[in-house]
Amino acid sequence: MKKETIHALLKKLVLPAYWFVCLYGKTMRVRTEGVSECQDLIARGGKVILASWHQRFYGGFYIPRMFPLLKPFIMISLSRDGDFVADVVRKIGWKPVRGSSSRGGKEALRQMIDAVNENRIGGHIVDGPQGPPRIIKPGLITLAQKTGAGIVTAYVVYDRPWVFNSWDRFMVPRPFSRMLIRFTLSPVYVPEEMDEGQFEEYRKTIENKMIRDYEELDRTFEGE
Repeated sequence: MKKETIHALLKKLVLPAYWFVCLYGKTMRVRTEGVSECQDLIARGGKVILASWHQRFYGGFYIPRMFPLLKPFIMISLSRDGDFVADVVRKIGWKPVRGSSSRGGKEALRQMIDAVNENRIGGHIVDGPQGPPRIIKPGLITLAQKTGAGIVTAYVVYDRPWVFNSWDRFMVPRPFSRMLIRFTLSPVYVPEEMDEGQFEEYRKTIENKMIRDYEELDRTFEGE
């Protein structure tokens, strides 16, 4: 099938995909923690970067509605699949910035810096778009460094999700199941000036904390 045909087909699927996600999302029982604290931080003039694994990307459907006066920005790859994802997340309430670490990354990061400075909130898939999984790429730290925004991990926890055989073991919650979305209450701020060693220390510290926290949080629904 020609690339143009595939692109046209994906365009036609954007609206059905959006409505499917909306209907599917209404079946979930979602519990949130730390949202009001994050809202208060932004209301006081603070800036926030919501950090998440690619594996838990589905939970991003719920986040724009938590900030109804602000449409958070998020970086989406320049791939053909990225075109489709960008169109869908735009309807959900995100503002996509196109680019990734492998293509268009520098320009996209510059746009994300401007967007977070102006809009005070952005989302960042820290190990996307192609991994390796659960390894934070430097863009998160650079974005925080250049904006002065606090890094807030957006943990997304599912009750017995489906797990796909993809590079990140992507998760989708089952219909009518439970989900927890938890924002860290203590944002991480990185210095504007750092040497390479300090930069790597912040990157690795946040990465290790996300891994450890998920080991605990993924047991949230056990026994319930």
